[in-house]
Amino acid sequence: MANLKSLAKDTAIYGLSSIIGRFLNYLLVPLYTAKMSAESGGYGVITNMYAYVALLLVILTYGMETTFFRFANKVEEDARTVYSTTLIMVGTTSLLFVAMVFAFIGPLSRFMGYPDHPSYVWVMFTTVAIDAFQCITFAYLRYKHKALKFAALKLLFIVMNIAMNLIYYVVMGGNEVGYAFYINLVCTASITLFFYREIAEAFHRYPKTKESSEETATAEQGEERCRIVDINAARPVKRFDGKLVGRMLSYSWPILILGIAGILNQTADKILFPYVYKGGDAHSQLGIYGAASKIAMIMAMITQAFRYAYEPFVFGKSRDKDNRETYAKAMKYFIIFTLLAFLVVVGYLDILKYIIGRDYWQGLRVVPIVMAAEIMMGVYFNLSFWYKLIDKTIWGAWFSGIGCMVLIAINVMFVPRYGYMACAWAGVAGYGTAMVLSYVVGQKKYPINYPMKDIFIYVCLAAFATYWMMGWRETLPLWASLALNTMAVLFFAGVIAYYEFPQLRNKLIKK
Repeated sequence: MANLKSLAKDTAIYGLSSIIGRFLNYLLVPLYTAKMSAESGGYGVITNMYAYVALLLVILTYGMETTFFRFANKVEEDARTVYSTTLIMVGTTSLLFVAMVFAFIGPLSRFMGYPDHPSYVWVMFTTVAIDAFQCITFAYLRYKHKALKFAALKLLFIVMNIAMNLIYYVVMGGNEVGYAFYINLVCTASITLFFYREIAEAFHRYPKTKESSEETATAEQGEERCRIVDINAARPVKRFDGKLVGRMLSYSWPILILGIAGILNQTADKILFPYVYKGGDAHSQLGIYGAASKIAMIMAMITQAFRYAYEPFVFGKSRDKDNRETYAKAMKYFIIFTLLAFLVVVGYLDILKYIIGRDYWQGLRVVPIVMAAEIMMGVYFNLSFWYKLIDKTIWGAWFSGIGCMVLIAINVMFVPRYGYMACAWAGVAGYGTAMVLSYVVGQKKYPINYPMKDIFIYVCLAAFATYWMMGWRETLPLWASLALNTMAVLFFAGVIAYYEFPQLRNKLIKK
């Protein structure tokens, strides 16, 4: 239970920064959709470019975030060497990538459909290269449990980004799509300056400091304390270990494959849409889909917050005897709270729709579908740890790859006829396939006794509530619909509180 409390604490910090950050970032959605009409296709360009960026970020980090946590927690490895080696690797490949972009900017921008705007390509691709480098420094903060600094830097980036966008699009009255990309580059580069200490630790021989002396003096307090202390110990270590590179790449390449497949599950529709959609308004339709999908991203917020705390937690718990029971409980609570968030968004969709411009409202019907896909993605992420813990990450590559092929096939076959609705359902099919495969194989390779009966009941209850909320949304006045939706959400929350938190239930009964 203490471990779950620690997980909950870190999730709260990471989650708060993620949720607040995404909420603040939502301010850009009404801004962009107000300045760029659906017909102009401007927001479709933003949606398309950021899909490419998400895919490239996975490629440029090539699984080294997870690999860093895995090797830094191995007894036989020196965590300091693991960190510095990882940072140098990712930094070098990011620099090479930027050089290649500038060398081939002409044919690259033509291939992507922006021959008249090559700056869109080089600006965003330079930005993603810096992001890839920062992923390792952010992972280092998570390893050292510096959740507050992690959250502060994430929020600082978003505040800077929003402020500069407001200055250009509101104060200066601009409406050019490209300035959204230029601003992103400036903000991303600026955040790197705040990693001076973390970058310096990778390139110095860790001189003994007052802080490290105090930590060393308390090293007897336990294995976990020793492990945290170890990264700041005074003895010199290698800054780059070539042999370690081989071992890390051997572990990370399947993660890269599954990462590419996983991110394609999220972005393939937005990348493929301009190529497979038959109408002449591809960017306009893509913009409508992208804007409506933003409302559904609360699922992505919760999944991301959980991941930031869960990944180091799982690897740190891998040697404990009760780890499987803990993973099972964590899965149940993850599903419970994502279902609750799902119902809140569906129940108040008529209020949340004002996040986007009115000419984008026609895409609101994709919101529940996209959220369902995000929940499946979160479940798949939680299931994925069985093959990471037994160092068989190739299984993840197979699961994600098969799911990705399903998603791409549905997009190619049905987008020409059904437009962006096919994109939404393709996400459900892709994530659902990967989720089911991971569970079935995982129960044979690394069995975990998940409370499937409880999970099934909660899913059915949420589905039943969603059916009724969507039904009376079309037939009742807004005030009545919102009132009934509130009652449905409270009922679901009450069932959770009654069965999952007996101590709270008993206190209420006594009162």
